[in-house]
Amino acid sequence: MAIRVYNRTSAGRRNSSVNLYSEVTKKRPEKSLLLPKKKNGGRNHHGVITVQSRGGGHKQRYRVMDFRRTTKLDMPGTVVGIEYDPNRSANIALIQYEDGDKRYIIAPIGLTDGEEIVNATERAEPKPGNSMLAKYIPTGLNIHNIELVPGKGGAICRSAGSYARLTNREGQWATIVLPSGEIRQISVNCRVTIGQIGNTDHMNVRIGKAGRNRHKGRRPHTRGVAKNHCDHPLGGGDGKSKGGRAPASKTGVLSKGGRTRKKGLPSSKRILRRRVSKRYGQLSL
Repeated sequence: MAIRVYNRTSAGRRNSSVNLYSEVTKKRPEKSLLLPKKKNGGRNHHGVITVQSRGGGHKQRYRVMDFRRTTKLDMPGTVVGIEYDPNRSANIALIQYEDGDKRYIIAPIGLTDGEEIVNATERAEPKPGNSMLAKYIPTGLNIHNIELVPGKGGAICRSAGSYARLTNREGQWATIVLPSGEIRQISVNCRVTIGQIGNTDHMNVRIGKAGRNRHKGRRPHTRGVAKNHCDHPLGGGDGKSKGGRAPASKTGVLSKGGRTRKKGLPSSKRILRRRVSKRYGQLSL
């Protein structure tokens, strides 16, 4: 991917950059795979704001994604084009199968127009875009769109530039190393996709001005310590004061260092090593 950095011709252009999307080859989305996407402005079904600083933004339509990769088993599919998707950081690839049916998948690095991919039931060529069960993939390969429950669809490693590495297999369990440094086991019957997700420069784009965030549907954010105490737990006081309590959200949920993972989840039993805090460094893949 390529990043274009603008000259400092104005305050909005200073320190801003844009993604050129050099991987994108198809401009218009497939109409049969589009759904309407309603905005809620951060409100729940009661109309109460549960997510702060959300609203507005450009109108979007959802692209129906094939995360399960089980509907066209062993049927070769040809890449029609790589498209931009406003709903995710990664680019998507439009696949047309031999029977004429079309599906969207996440586009890995190296997948180009005209290439063939397959959703294999057993072994297939280990090239980017091919989907197989974990028990048939050679160890040491980069994988993405990983299932946690067989047949439920890919749940982890779906953002731009992310990938996990398959390191070992023992019996019915395969060991993977995630980008966060977490080491966990998944069933060998879980379906994964080979390769690293493209658009790796997504993280290097600098917004530069507030207007570009408004296009994304992100409204101005006011710090909690700048509010009154009746509006936020950290607000109020004489001068700049945090109130002597740990950082928290408007509803009092700890926002730094607090555990948010629910207890007793079945997926927690297969974590061999928790993710490493950035303060102490991360485990290299």
